[in-house]
Amino acid sequence: MRQFETCQPRLGETSIADIVFDPKSRDDVPQLLRGLQFLYVTPALRAEVFRILDQVIAPKISRRTGRPGMTLWRILVLGVVRLNLGWDYDRLQEMANQHRTLRQMLEHGADDETHYELQTLKDNVSLLTPEILDQINQVVVHAGQQLAKKKGDDEVQGRCDSFVVETDVHYPTDANLLVDALRKIIVLSARVSRRYGLAGWGKSGYNLRQVRRWLRAVQQGKSPRRPKETRRAYRRYLALARDLIQRGEETVAQLPAAAVDAGEEIGRYLAHAHRQVEQIDRRVLQGQTIPHAEKVFSLFEEHTEWISKGKAGVPVELGVQVAIVEDQYGFILHHRVMQGEGDAAIAVPLVRETQQRFPQLHQCSFDRGFYTPDNRTQLRALLTVSALPSRGTPSASEAAWEASEEFLTARRRHVAVESAINALEVHGLDRCPDHGIAGFRRYVALAVVGRNIQQLGAWVSYQAALARRRRRPRRTADPPSCRRAA
Repeated sequence: MRQFETCQPRLGETSIADIVFDPKSRDDVPQLLRGLQFLYVTPALRAEVFRILDQVIAPKISRRTGRPGMTLWRILVLGVVRLNLGWDYDRLQEMANQHRTLRQMLEHGADDETHYELQTLKDNVSLLTPEILDQINQVVVHAGQQLAKKKGDDEVQGRCDSFVVETDVHYPTDANLLVDALRKIIVLSARVSRRYGLAGWGKSGYNLRQVRRWLRAVQQGKSPRRPKETRRAYRRYLALARDLIQRGEETVAQLPAAAVDAGEEIGRYLAHAHRQVEQIDRRVLQGQTIPHAEKVFSLFEEHTEWISKGKAGVPVELGVQVAIVEDQYGFILHHRVMQGEGDAAIAVPLVRETQQRFPQLHQCSFDRGFYTPDNRTQLRALLTVSALPSRGTPSASEAAWEASEEFLTARRRHVAVESAINALEVHGLDRCPDHGIAGFRRYVALAVVGRNIQQLGAWVSYQAALARRRRRPRRTADPPSCRRAA
């Protein structure tokens, strides 16, 4: 029986439309909450947002029977607040239970003692999907553009760039990745053995200590001056790993039919362990070079990529690239999670997807990393102004286009996209703590929506400040009786 919002206001509850924010505050929270307030108090926007949420969040559940769940409005507010302010769920729980203005936005009065549990927040925020958030983002951007546009300014000018969102992983080496696999094999095998009365894992704690001990021996014994000792330490480490892998396979073979899921989970880590043992043997003992395509950089976040963008002081980043398109008003029109893709591969598809959402997009600028001759040709057909600089020495026609006033103006404005990227990273999108590629996509989509709602709140505050300034009486000359005598 999930509802859109609280049907009957309680005694002492402040209406969302009546929430007052400090106009002098420069903090992020008032801007974000003011943007949420604008969505709520504007009937057309509120109806559209609730329609989107209603279509996807538990669409088959009856609204007339069953226990009431968290309202759709509270789910949206909690998800956006968590991402935009870079909070984890523990901080979100504390603020949802103690922050006065946030509780007013969640439709709780001063005497309302409703308490949010940690698991309740996780379960409800995870109901939001990237598809839902993409539709809500379009509503927010359209509303913000209507506020920010000047009279007669209907064209949208875009800026496109990519950056890396890091995953929550440790620095990968073949030795410590093998430890991760062995640790999970030992823990999971010992757990199912105790449950089903299987033998062989009574010393699981000792086995874990042995794995860590030989990892330290390998790490401390690494030295180009002592190659024999290094190989000896690796051989002992691999011998222990092969023994544990064999015992794990025997345990999986003995599991009953009721433990199919547990057997599949152990089998997944057994496959990881086999791969790491083989790669260590090839690299250290046989002197081979492991191709980059065969490497895995995390067992738990398998979508993690090894990315080197050539930034000063940042030789490598572990995560996934994300591309964004920002308009001239500071709103992020669209984004794309570039799993296994490069800049040049997504330039044309990203512009097409953005134009499907915002047909007014007629201009977009890029970095050189997005350039290919085919991209330049296709983007010129899609856009009125395509500011895509060429790599290397351009041809005569390309040089003439890159010297034109339209191209140079778009390139000068392109650097503003770095501000949008920095704002996303500051507001929670520097590292993704959620698990799996589905959690990663949801995290990025929530961050984009949260940033746009904050930007919407900033424009609302700006318009309110202009209105107050217009209403302020102008100073007039002092009356004659107050003037100083000559």
